[in-house]
Amino acid sequence: MMKTWHILGAGSLGTLWATRLARAGLPVCLILRDQARLAQYRNHGSHLTLVTQEGCERLSIDARTLDDHAPIERLLVACKAYDAEQAVAQLASHLVPGAQVILLQNGLGSQEAVAARIPEARCIFASSTEGAFREADWQVRFAGHGFTWLGDAADPAPPSALLEELHCAGIPHQWTPDILTRLWRKLALNCAINPLTVLHSCRNGDLLQHPCEVATLCDELTGLLQCCGQPAAASDLHEEVLRVIRATAANFSSMYQDVAHGRRTEISYLLGYACAAAQRHQYALPHLQQLHRRLAQHLASKGLRSD
Repeated sequence: MMKTWHILGAGSLGTLWATRLARAGLPVCLILRDQARLAQYRNHGSHLTLVTQEGCERLSIDARTLDDHAPIERLLVACKAYDAEQAVAQLASHLVPGAQVILLQNGLGSQEAVAARIPEARCIFASSTEGAFREADWQVRFAGHGFTWLGDAADPAPPSALLEELHCAGIPHQWTPDILTRLWRKLALNCAINPLTVLHSCRNGDLLQHPCEVATLCDELTGLLQCCGQPAAASDLHEEVLRVIRATAANFSSMYQDVAHGRRTEISYLLGYACAAAQRHQYALPHLQQLHRRLAQHLASKGLRSD
């Protein structure tokens, strides 16, 4: 019998995964935050809409709330990094021993916090470059084909059944025994790009007008990655950052979009995590620390949290 994919976090990526899994005929259940949100979903018709270049597809998907006591064998945590630990803690008693929990958060720090909350589950870390955004409530547009790396820092053995279902759902992915390298690399990319797009109020491609600022940040981040024992993540970082900027030139970064919509950012799991790691290793990051302070002040000026 197939395991149900429980999706915690009905944002862009959570909805994108849910629709593709359901489209492949796999059992999917959304976990919504409360009865009011569940009522909204049911009033909408209990379906999600996936928008692609081929058109729109409506998919009926079950839903429940955080306080539902049904057992969970497989869970995708797709909420924001700052919500992940508390949300998973509310579900911890519903996870069966050996449950598979995929953590799809930006930055670093939340993954370890979640894993500590559910020691009897298998936590699989994920790093994705897929693009999606919600055009309306319960509707997601697949904005850009990307790739998802998955791995378990505590167990290199791949979960074959889970990976086969991702293949059936058309979710490009690969299992890696070195997922932490992928996560550190993405953290550095996000630290070099996202905060600058907020402070300069620009699209990714406009950062090419600030080459010295980008290069200086990449130099500091390269040193930090090497100091933290991540030489592979540090390799050719500046070139990769420039490649990403050019490839996503017309896009607004996720942090830019969060600020534009008055939402809390994941600053603590990006710049905050990097600066804390540098402090632990007594490694100087003057420009990155200054960027962290500037961004925190900018967020506070807009009435947004800076933690």
